[in-house]
Formats: sequence, C-alpha cells, structure tokens
Amino acid sequence: MASEPAILPVGIETEGNTWLHPGAAAFDFRSDTKTCPTRSMLEAVCRASHGDDVSRSDPTTNDLEAHVASLTSRDAALFVLSGTMGNQIALRSLLNQPPHSVLCDDRSHVFNNEAGSISSLSGALVIPVTASNGRYMTLEDILKRVDLRSTVHSCPTRVICLENTLAGMIMPLSETRRISAFARSHGIKLHLDGARLWEAVAARAGTLTEYCSLFDTVSLSFSKGLGAPVGGILVGSYEVIGRARWVRQSIGGGVRQPGLLTAAARVAIDETFAGGLLARSHTMAEVVAVHWMKCGGKLKYPTQTNMVWLDLEGQSFSLTELTEKGQKDGLLISRDRLVFHYQISDEAVRKLKSLISNLTSDI
Repeated sequence: MASEPAILPVGIETEGNTWLHPGAAAFDFRSDTKTCPTRSMLEAVCRASHGDDVSRSDPTTNDLEAHVASLTSRDAALFVLSGTMGNQIALRSLLNQPPHSVLCDDRSHVFNNEAGSISSLSGALVIPVTASNGRYMTLEDILKRVDLRSTVHSCPTRVICLENTLAGMIMPLSETRRISAFARSHGIKLHLDGARLWEAVAARAGTLTEYCSLFDTVSLSFSKGLGAPVGGILVGSYEVIGRARWVRQSIGGGVRQPGLLTAAARVAIDETFAGGLLARSHTMAEVVAVHWMKCGGKLKYPTQTNMVWLDLEGQSFSLTELTEKGQKDGLLISRDRLVFHYQISDEAVRKLKSLISNLTSDI
C-alpha cells in the first residue's frame, strides 16, 4: 500500500479569512460548494465597478470575461449566475430546431441535476450513455448510442455533452481528443460541463487551453472548489457567445450590477486556481483514501482529484452511523462521497481519519 502523502500547507489562514462565518467550511465534507467567501473577495467587492452588464458596460465583469477567454484561449466568455445556467445556455445556443438529441453520460449533471431543462428549454431528447469502463465515456461508448441518421423516424444527435471532472474522476485529454475529432467529422457540436475542470487542470491532466480547444462551448464554475459565492462562466467562439448572451437575457439571466459577483469570481481564479490551492484538496483526499483502504475499505471510484467515494457494502456500519458519529465530532458528511476543498482544516482530516479507524475496527 502506498504511504500517505503529507498534507500541504493551507497557504492562507482559514480561520478569520471568511468574512461572515470564520472557519464555517473547515469541517464540511458535503460538497466543495460549501466553501466560504474570503476577506480578499470582500475587499474586491468593495472596489468593484457598478456598471450594467446587460448593456456590457461593467468594467469588472468585462475584465473577468476577457481574462477567462484568455486563460482558455477562446474568443469570448460570458458570466452566468450558475453552472446549470451555463450548461443550459450553451446547449440552447448550439441547438437549432427539433427534432434533435443530446448525448451525455448517464451520471452527468445535465441529465440528473438540472430539472430536465434540456427538454424544457431546448426541446431536445436526451440520450444517456453508460461508460463501459465505469469512469468516463469513450468513443466506443458513444458509437453505440449516437444517431447519425436523417430519416423521418430519427432524432439525430446534434450535441455531445461531456463532463470533466465527473464524480471527481478525470476524463483523459487523449480520449477527449478522439471524441472531438469524431464529433467534428460528423458536424456534431460538443459541449463540456467543466464545472470542475479546474480540478483536472490542477491534477496536471491537461491545460485549460488543451481541453477548451476541443469543444464548441465550455462552462466553468466559480462557486465550487474555487470558493466564490456565486456564478460561473461560458466560453466559446464570438458567434456562439453572442447567441448565448441573447439566450441568457431571454431566461432572465442578465444582471444590472454584476460587478459585486464578478469581482469575487476574479479573486477565486487568481488566489485559489492560479495560486495553487486546489492541489491541497487533492492531497487531503488522497490521504483519506489511503487511510480508508488501510482500514480494509474499498472505493466506489478511484480518487483522482478532490473526492473520495466510500464503498460501504459489507461494512459493519451504515451511512447513517457514519454521518451521525461524524456530526458528533463536528464533521459534516451527507453521503458516501467525501468532498475536499482548500478550506478543509488539518484538524478535520485528523478527526475524519480517527472516525474511519473507529468505525472499521469493529469489522
């Protein structure tokens, strides 16, 4: 068994660095959406411009969009209020007139967690695909489900939607290139739900430019591991982002003074992503995964970034016991998925390892 890697220094002082609830996220393993805004984000909000983004006259927002477009080497970017909004605006912008279908992983967020909005907003049929390797979709998986027909009976595939990371697992750049080449050769558009693409890049799976160049649109989240309070961003060509801006307005996504939000998002990119803080969450996850396996546990999925999926089958304790005993130690756990983020404290990791040791010692 591999030895446990050392947890890297936090890099910032967790306690006292959140402006409303100091340390509130330090013991929260439920999701990386539980991160709290930092003092530096508040300071940036205080300096933010108060322009109107509907008329594209807000300097803070324009600067954020230009910065992300540059980071991803794409033409343009569009700030959105949520990852779901980014995904749905992208798909609506890529799709034209039904009948049309969207092909995606059967575990994907767009299929399971966005209120069926592909059907309601875009009028598209969703075709779920099961990843045969249990980790990520391959071109071979797609070939079994893609509809290339143009008969009156068919609902042709117009968009393939991938997700990276999915369940904390990385979709390799090599496989993404294969799928992208296939899609382009058949005139199929490609969207990436890259809410946690930052995590894949932090794990050195590829660069933002390498991944984003393979897609027509990519959505990225600011409010998960990066720690901003609100928002995400969509990148693509001038033409697609121009249409996406219209679609965003049509569903009420235009914001009059978004600088208060986009200022915090820019800090999240500069301090959390560019500052290298995501690596710490990966290291913490690996430490706990190794400890879990040393205690005889198995993983449902491999730990590649910031998530540890516990396989509780055959254990002497239930998920309810795990969550209740964790809560007594001040640990917030809601499912068999433990999510790490840069605001998790070293003390929380120690308590979690101790909890695992105590629960598994009864086997």
